Amino acid sequence: MTHDAAPTEEELDEFYADLRWADLYPLWTITDELLTPTPRPKAQPWLWSNKALRELADRALRLIPVERGGERRVLSLGNPGLGGTPYAAGTLWGAVQCLRPGELAPAHRHSPGAIRFVLEGDGVWTTVNGDACDMSAGDLVLTPSWNWHEHTGGAESGMLWFDGLDLPIVEALDAIFFEPYPELRQPAPDAHNVSLATYGDRERFVTGAVTDALHPDHSPLLVYPWTDTDARLTQLAAAGDEPMVSLEYVNPLNGASVLPTLACAMHRIRAAGETRAVRRTGNTIFVVFSGSGASVIDGVRFDWSAGDIFVVPSWSAVEHRADDGADLFTLSDTPVLRALGLYREQQSPEPQPISGTFTPRGV
Repeated sequence: MTHDAAPTEEELDEFYADLRWADLYPLWTITDELLTPTPRPKAQPWLWSNKALRELADRALRLIPVERGGERRVLSLGNPGLGGTPYAAGTLWGAVQCLRPGELAPAHRHSPGAIRFVLEGDGVWTTVNGDACDMSAGDLVLTPSWNWHEHTGGAESGMLWFDGLDLPIVEALDAIFFEPYPELRQPAPDAHNVSLATYGDRERFVTGAVTDALHPDHSPLLVYPWTDTDARLTQLAAAGDEPMVSLEYVNPLNGASVLPTLACAMHRIRAAGETRAVRRTGNTIFVVFSGSGASVIDGVRFDWSAGDIFVVPSWSAVEHRADDGADLFTLSDTPVLRALGLYREQQSPEPQPISGTFTPRGV
């Protein structure tokens, strides 16, 4: 090909118009948009306050029934940076779900995997492929991809819990499937907590985070009781003086994260403890289970207390500070990043300068 003369402005205008007509994009005009020096997630650092969540959940309990079609009484966390999609971050669904005493959320299954972290309540159980998993505050319950599951309220108590799903990831892969169970509920199980009785004597945690093990199968253990998590955190904290100790829940058969797409962890920050700033690829949702403190995310201070939920987008610098001590549950997409060779982490020895303080939205 030869080019004897510089193109005219009219020729270029016609060329770019023809590209648009043919649904083609000239890379030389969009390279800076696609290949950025560091990740530029659309999701913003954000916090949903316990006060607003509880008030609106109480109103939902009064106003909204749970029935086939709607399936669940769920308030999903919508990150303002995502243009109206009901996602907490680009790869993570986060929500609060509430159930009245004696109520049933009908059985169904879907290709996205899900976890439940109980915020308050007792006497409720989630039946997963026939195994009725009892739920209490601080428990982690898994409902893996394509497992039938339903939620049943106790006779005298309801419950509020955090829902976490890999739904945005599965949607991006064009792999969403959903199916209601033929009946409202699965057959009544002969016993509760079968998976816990089978696998509960095996190792269910790793100190820090999973760094090596990857596995395409979900954990066969479906419920991780808070009493065990609390005991292990207490043991870890007594063994050293680090400002924060962390546990990741793992598959007891192979030490991998509990789901192939989602990592769940618990962090205990000492009273007056301050962590170093760290950046990680991938998104993380933090659920404050107990205590109070603050996190600095990309220079903005987020004050939090029990029941608050906040999100740290990919490659945002974050550090944590506790008042009288705190326990934080986290959900992240780390297994996906690790499986694809895209996970990286960067720590800073210096605290971030604070440029502002986040004000949560209320009602």
